[in-house]
Amino acid sequence: MNPLLSVQDLSVRFVRRGELEVVAVDGVSFDVRQGEVVGLVGESGCGKSVTSLAIMGLLPGRTPRVSGSVLLDGDPPVDLLTLSDAGLRQRRGRDIGMVFQDPLSSLNPVVPVGVQITEALTRHRGMDRKAARDEALTLLERVGIPDPVRRLRSYPHQMSGGMRQRALIAIALACRPRLLIADEPTTALDVTIQAQILELLRELVAETGTALIMITHDLGVVAGLCDRVNVLYAGRVVERAERHALFAGPRHPYTAGLIRSIPRLDSDPAHELPAITGSVSDNLAWEHACAFAPRCPRALETCTELTPAADVAAESGRLLRCHNPEPIGADA
Repeated sequence: MNPLLSVQDLSVRFVRRGELEVVAVDGVSFDVRQGEVVGLVGESGCGKSVTSLAIMGLLPGRTPRVSGSVLLDGDPPVDLLTLSDAGLRQRRGRDIGMVFQDPLSSLNPVVPVGVQITEALTRHRGMDRKAARDEALTLLERVGIPDPVRRLRSYPHQMSGGMRQRALIAIALACRPRLLIADEPTTALDVTIQAQILELLRELVAETGTALIMITHDLGVVAGLCDRVNVLYAGRVVERAERHALFAGPRHPYTAGLIRSIPRLDSDPAHELPAITGSVSDNLAWEHACAFAPRCPRALETCTELTPAADVAAESGRLLRCHNPEPIGADA
C-alpha cells in the first residue's frame, strides 16, 4: 500500500537578522498509511509541533526556511510544500484535519461553535445552511457532546475543556479528511477526560479508516493508541519502531530514558523515578556529533565527534541513530 502521507527529509530553520539560525526540524522522514496511527514522541522543544505545522503550511510567513518534501497520496501525488496559500486552504480540512493542543485558543471566542463547524461544511463540502446544521448536530453527537442542539449555539467559553476538545475534533472531522493530526490533544485535560478523548480518537480511526498522526510527550498515550512510533530529539528521528517492539526493547538511550521515567504501579514508591539529566537545550549540533551526547549515560568519545548514521533494519523497518545503543533485550 502506498503511504497516504510521505514526509521526506523535512527541515525547518528559523532565521532572524542579526541572530543565530535555529534548526527546529532537521531532516525528519516518516510515512503514514491509511488507517494507521503514527506517533511523534519527545520532550518539549524536540520539533514535534513544528513538524506538524510545516505539514499543514501553518508556520509564520517570513522567518522559517522549509525544505524537503511532504507528499500527499493522490492522482497525481502532491507535494504540500510546493502549494500556494490558496492551494493549501483547499487541502486543509478536506484532506488533512488538525486538532490543536489548546482548544480555547484554537476556537474563535466570539463565534458560536455551531457556526465554526458549519463554515467548514459549506466551504469544502458545498452544503446549504440546513444540511450543514444537520451534519454539525450529527458530528457533535458522534464526538459525545450531550445536548448538541444547545451546544451549537454555545460559545467556547461556555463549554468545559473536554467539550471544547471534542468540538475541535468535530471541526477537524467535518470534511471527512483522509489524515488527522492531533497535536497533544489531551495535555490540558484531567485523566478521565483524557481517556475519553483517546478512546474517541481510537474509535474514529477504526470506523472511518482515517490515518492519524499523534503528537505527544506522554508515552502512556503512545502505548495505548499508536501502531508505529517515531522518537524525536533535537529535530531528528533517533528511533522508529512498531509500538510493541519499542516498549519491549528500546535501543536508543533517549527512548529508554523516557520509558524508565514513566511511573509504574509495580514500582517501589520509596525509590525515585530515573530522570534524564539536563534539558533539551543541552545538545550538540547534529552536523558533527550526536545531539543527545551531553545527556547520554552511554556516551562514548566518538559520540561528540561523529554524527551517528541512521541504521534501518531491512525486515522490520526499525530505525536507530546511535553509536552505543542499549543492548538487545535490555529491560527499560
